[in-house]
Amino acid sequence: MTSSILFSKRFFASIFTSLALIASAAPARADFTCDIDFAYGIAVNNSQLRVMEKSRTVIQINEQHQLFVGGTLQTLSEEEQRLLKEYARGLHYVVPKMIVLATEGVDLAVDTIERVYLGLVGPEHESFERLNSAMKRVRWKVKDKFRHVSNHYYIGPGTLESVDEFVDTEIEAQLEEAISTSIGGILSAIGGINTAEGEINEARVEEIARQLEMMGEQLELEVGPKADTLRNKAQWFCNKLKRLDRIEEKLRTTVRALEPYDIITSQRRRHTEEHD
Repeated sequence: MTSSILFSKRFFASIFTSLALIASAAPARADFTCDIDFAYGIAVNNSQLRVMEKSRTVIQINEQHQLFVGGTLQTLSEEEQRLLKEYARGLHYVVPKMIVLATEGVDLAVDTIERVYLGLVGPEHESFERLNSAMKRVRWKVKDKFRHVSNHYYIGPGTLESVDEFVDTEIEAQLEEAISTSIGGILSAIGGINTAEGEINEARVEEIARQLEMMGEQLELEVGPKADTLRNKAQWFCNKLKRLDRIEEKLRTTVRALEPYDIITSQRRRHTEEHD
């Protein structure tokens, strides 16, 4: 393997890392993690909450007080009724707003990547249209997991804990597809460096690196506050879901029919239970 190809690989990695950092526009994003997830799909509308296993409804709560498990109406004590109402009210509030949050998050990431790439290669470059199409696919895949039609909202299982990883993986895959199938494709796209002939102009590489750094500083000022706002909202929703998880656990201990259904899950709680 020639030194120029090795350099291409290192440069490809550094460029993509720079794009990812700029796109997030929030270096502190790693300080927030949420270990809450949904083990089932959750669908809500104005009057109903349904817990879905694939396309089948396994639990349904009507008007925040009628509980059906496996199609059977459950008889609840006053305390269980109170807990059920608090639980259902919380999910009715959280699910629609989390769908908006997820959509805003991916839109911010995708828009920033498109803006950075546009600034580097210009709108006329053939790879920019491919990138545009690829980023549309990222948006579609996220919106397929977080659905909203009229007053009906749905979050698929396993989407809370993994949404950041999902978005990052999808964006990386689509970026690579949009730019080129070759390892040196991004070098050809950004600045017209001819990797086919093994020519690496280190001065041009340094110029691109300076461009990325300047873009990063500008985007940090413009996009950083939006990213911080989204992260703060995500933290609030995570804490809210942790409270709802505790209510769910109380219901599962007293309503026998609910015991098999761990709907809101927590990695930390599962770890504690496994070591008890």
